[in-house]
Amino acid sequence: MSRTRARYDGVVIASPVTVPYVRYSEKDAHWFLARALAALLTSSGLKKDQIDGLGVSSFTLFPDTAVGLTQHLGFSPRWLDHLPFGGASGVIALRRAARAVQNGDADVVACVAGDTNHVDSFRQNLANFSRFARDAVYPLGSGGPNASFALLTSHYMQRFGAKAEDFGKLCVAQRDNALRNPLALFKKPLTLEEYLNAREISDPLKLFDCVMPCAGAEGFLVLTEDHARQLGLPYARILGTIERHNAFPDDPIQDRGGWMQDRDDLYAQAMLGPEDLDFFEAYDDYPVINALQFEGLGFCGHGEAPNFIRSNTFSIDGTLPFNTSGGQLSVGQAGAAGGFLGLVQALRQVTDQAGKTQIPEAKHGLVSGFGMINYDRGLCTGAAILGRA
Repeated sequence: MSRTRARYDGVVIASPVTVPYVRYSEKDAHWFLARALAALLTSSGLKKDQIDGLGVSSFTLFPDTAVGLTQHLGFSPRWLDHLPFGGASGVIALRRAARAVQNGDADVVACVAGDTNHVDSFRQNLANFSRFARDAVYPLGSGGPNASFALLTSHYMQRFGAKAEDFGKLCVAQRDNALRNPLALFKKPLTLEEYLNAREISDPLKLFDCVMPCAGAEGFLVLTEDHARQLGLPYARILGTIERHNAFPDDPIQDRGGWMQDRDDLYAQAMLGPEDLDFFEAYDDYPVINALQFEGLGFCGHGEAPNFIRSNTFSIDGTLPFNTSGGQLSVGQAGAAGGFLGLVQALRQVTDQAGKTQIPEAKHGLVSGFGMINYDRGLCTGAAILGRA
């Protein structure tokens, strides 16, 4: 049984911050998360004791959790959340923080995500990512997510007729967008020919299909609209959000996600449809997941993403501006911060803080997340629509 969802009236999101990404770092996750929190204090003018809510997402914070971080950094929040949802963490952090503020459980919630990337970090993460990874996948040399997403990509291509050129078009468009973003790690243009001729990683995936691990952090604040005005902070309205876990578990191979179950709710909350959106920031660790999000969020029908991709440019100044920061495939994936990247960029867009990646007069933007792949499927999906104040 479903019931009417309360709106987020009076609660807003503000203060987008990024701790610049680096390929490798000897610093730990605590350092990157601390830098994100410090940036939030600086950008908002708040003191540490004025932030009474904290939401944290990180893979390499282990063995600490969010509560350990409070002691490490000297915070004493009255509301605390630990968000182990990978690429869906940003949307889920926003949803839960907004309800906390709306119900008086916290006045200001800082939502941060960050990870380090030592030379051996990624291998260690793969070995201990989940029981599936530890016991059934990693010991057989599957290569972690590359092999899992190769399975999903191959299945999608065979079932729906997607071509390498379709996925390449998305990668090239995102790289073009990233060239406007000084925070992106990839600084060189990418051509479709270079994409197609890149070395194979896990058939059918090639080099530029695969996200590059790095270190960094992202963050934002959730607070009341009145409080944001008092602080003089540009802010965005939260028009609607959804989340879903372990959707369609009976599908033998994943080619759809939980967005498909909840998108009508999302658009009803926002009183908008896909045609009303000025841009779309999707979770993009591999291009096939972009295709699932186009379909799952109603831009096209199930299996129709290849034709949808062929019909749009996805550039900042073209049709359906998409992953306007460059997305993880051209900015880098700083662990769990990858699940915040699109939300932070969307906040920048609707508050005119996106610099050279800015879409003129962007009013409404969609963000979606996808996370926690366990062998054959991603388990977490979420989406949010932000609106200009």
